[in-house]
Amino acid sequence: MRTVFFDVDTQIDFLYPAGALYAPGAEKIVPRVAALNLYAAAHGIPVISTMDAHSENDPEFTRFPPHCVVETASQRKPAVTLLEKPVVIPNRPGDITIEGAQQILLEKQTLDCFEQMHLAALLDKFNAGRYVVYGVVTEICVKFAAFGLLKFGKPVEIVTDAVCELNGEAGERTLTEFQALGGILTPSARLDGVWAPGSPKVPF
Repeated sequence: MRTVFFDVDTQIDFLYPAGALYAPGAEKIVPRVAALNLYAAAHGIPVISTMDAHSENDPEFTRFPPHCVVETASQRKPAVTLLEKPVVIPNRPGDITIEGAQQILLEKQTLDCFEQMHLAALLDKFNAGRYVVYGVVTEICVKFAAFGLLKFGKPVEIVTDAVCELNGEAGERTLTEFQALGGILTPSARLDGVWAPGSPKVPF
């Protein structure tokens, strides 16, 4: 059964206190995100890393402060979360090539990654039997990704210690609703070889 990892919006503007839309405590998940991505690379698991990629006058800035403006340092992912063979897929028409890529940097301009015009084709190409989701923030972009993937009728897991919320209650409600819809909550210690060696493991 093929697995795809979803690394959601782990960008500097969301992860660190100096970021424009910092989720308090998000910097603590960076080592886990890095470990998950490295595990994927070592085991031939594709990583889809969604990334906000906004223009300076993006319509979303009427709702949120300006953030993740293209080609700024704060729009980037931390270096430890990047793999050696990435490919960037912008949200505009054109052919996409992912052969040989370990990590797909999927640029988007809205909260819902499923509004990225190439995501559906990517998922068809991978034809995965399982999805593993992590990143920021739990009750917004992680929710859109995880709930959208549930519609494919395949197992979807959220890595509970590799996500971070803006609002604790909203984050908890999201995880509760996710489980009610059939989603699986998985601590990283249960992912084989990813974190906390010696803990109970679930093989890929």
